Amino acid sequence: MRHIFSICLLAFVAVLSPAEARKPNVVFFLVDDMGYMDIGANNPDSFYETPHIDRLARSGMRFTNGYAANPVCSPTRYSIMTGKYPTRVDATNFFSGRRAGKFLPAPLYDRMDLDENTLAEAFKAGGYSTFFAGKWHLGPDENYWPENQGFDVNKGGWRAGAPFKAGKFFTPYANPRLKDGPKGEHLTVRLGTETVNFIEANRDKPFLAYLSFYSVHTPLMAPAPMVKKYEAKAKRLGLVGQPEFAFEEQVHPGGRDRRVRILQKHATYAAMVESVDNQVGRVLDKLRELNLDRDTIICFTSDNGGLSTSEGSPTSNLPLRGGKGWLYEGGIREPFLIAWPGVVRPGGVEDTPVISTDFYPTLLNLAGLPAEPAQHLDGVSLAPLLLNDGPIKRRDLFWHYPHYSNQGGFPGGVIRSGNWKLIERYEDGRTHLFNLDTDIHERSDLARRYPKRVKQMRARLHAWYGEVDAKFLKAKPNGPQPWRP
Repeated sequence: MRHIFSICLLAFVAVLSPAEARKPNVVFFLVDDMGYMDIGANNPDSFYETPHIDRLARSGMRFTNGYAANPVCSPTRYSIMTGKYPTRVDATNFFSGRRAGKFLPAPLYDRMDLDENTLAEAFKAGGYSTFFAGKWHLGPDENYWPENQGFDVNKGGWRAGAPFKAGKFFTPYANPRLKDGPKGEHLTVRLGTETVNFIEANRDKPFLAYLSFYSVHTPLMAPAPMVKKYEAKAKRLGLVGQPEFAFEEQVHPGGRDRRVRILQKHATYAAMVESVDNQVGRVLDKLRELNLDRDTIICFTSDNGGLSTSEGSPTSNLPLRGGKGWLYEGGIREPFLIAWPGVVRPGGVEDTPVISTDFYPTLLNLAGLPAEPAQHLDGVSLAPLLLNDGPIKRRDLFWHYPHYSNQGGFPGGVIRSGNWKLIERYEDGRTHLFNLDTDIHERSDLARRYPKRVKQMRARLHAWYGEVDAKFLKAKPNGPQPWRP
């Protein structure tokens, strides 16, 4: 398959003149906490307005079954940078996240080691200028920040997972890797400005520009005029006074039902989404202005599902169940877009399940850089799908979250095989089986109806636990023992 792709790519390059032939640039957009249903390309009825992200979707391929490797941020960010499941190094929760429930969580490793050959380092070795802007959250001190992980330039990436201090989403930023801007400057706009400035300065050489927004993570803040716009829109659409919340089932023994948002109408969140979309548009416009759009591979995704059950519950992921911190589809299914004008067919829609570990080998493959099979162990190049060159060779996707999430989610593991999804709860070993083709809501548990399928899928999930050396819940002092696979 790789040989066929190489022939196709060489044929494409052969039609270019020597002056035009160049390695493709890469622009990677990563949005914090953006849900699958938050963009118009996935949800035409969305309350939010994302014309530029939708334009990007039309220009390339939209993956309808694109996933984050974990229902919270740091592990998914690790998976993108390394091409590996975060369970391999016990990076299974957001870094610093250690919440206990009935049991103690599994051990957590809270950094991306320097001996990982990151995506940025691979591109830098291939002759690329590399740039990072925004949220990093992959290490406790500056030894582990972007400039020590393959990025030539770092604008705003450090240990923090959100702008909780000083002006929060407005200057002053209290960020050791981002100088304060003029009074009233908006962080999301500033990150867009830094990115377009880098592209402008590096227009004549190949570059990797990685724009990792702090939005749409809490704190919920946005420019006042945008917020007022969506307050007026909610009134105009008759959404004011409509039911906004329902209750998720009790998921922990002795626990309580969890309130979940069922209606998109949060004006501040909508303004945050629009702010991100505007900066995506600025970058796309800059590429076109510099005649770099056909020389640039563009990726767009999120690190986990939309926040729907906690901390303000600003968005709804319906019809997907749950949200950030949950192993249901609302917590792990993401916007997942890849475009390369002139190479990837525009308007493509692909239903094959794919995951965030796949970006690393895919981008190396598309850029003509050597694969790093010892590094991106769990990723698969999506080039055959992008070039309409046949299927990828992979049977199952896996998740492992041995933690109690801040958002109410339960510790558990998941295997997705075709349209079937099995969830295994780590407190007591209970399993749930869903057919996502007929039950995207994950409300019809088929485990009792198909015990043979449960047994087969569970066996493969348990084999994967062994392959990645998965860790599990621990007992509290003098407490009961948790279930073990």
